[in-house]
Amino acid sequence: MTNTMKIQQAKIPKSLRTAVLDEEITDDLYVEQCLISNCTIDEKDIHRLRFDQVVFQNVTFIDVSFKSIECTDVIFDKCDLSNVQFRGAVLHRVEMKNCKLLGINLSEATLRNVVFKGCYLNLSSFGYSDLKQTSFTDSSLSNADFYEVKLNKVEFIDCNLNEANFGGSSLKGIDLSKNQFEQLTVSREDLEGCIVSSDQAIGFSRLMGLIIKE
Repeated sequence: MTNTMKIQQAKIPKSLRTAVLDEEITDDLYVEQCLISNCTIDEKDIHRLRFDQVVFQNVTFIDVSFKSIECTDVIFDKCDLSNVQFRGAVLHRVEMKNCKLLGINLSEATLRNVVFKGCYLNLSSFGYSDLKQTSFTDSSLSNADFYEVKLNKVEFIDCNLNEANFGGSSLKGIDLSKNQFEQLTVSREDLEGCIVSSDQAIGFSRLMGLIIKE
């Protein structure tokens, strides 16, 4: 992992048993220490499901709602979680690598030591979430919603942030200089302390009502 800040990696045992999700879900809604791979999980609506030391590999989620899901030491590798409902999720030491997350709902979620790398997160929702020690790298976040989000030690590196919404979210200490966007939704007050490139600064100056003379 090549993050500039220290993020705890998922703690996964060297050997994991292969499992099928339907067979793992018991009355306590707790799934642990297994590999779930090369399958489709569809039409599931389970509240407060917990995953601990689980790897999902090449898994497609269709019409899935896991509201208030808890994931600790979990890896999603080359998975499709488009439009999955993870509202109110608690994610700790979670890695999402090369995943399709179009329209995923992570609103009102708590993220700690979470990595999104090489992911497609267009139209994703993080509204009212609390993100700390979280990294977005080489990912597309076009039209992503970060409305009223707490951002603490969060990094964006080589991401497409075009038309992302950061309304009501303080960007103090957030470095946007290594990302691409033509337009962001953000207030003047929330830009205070944000780190941007010189070209980006010109765009933001127009937001502040300045007239730039060539």
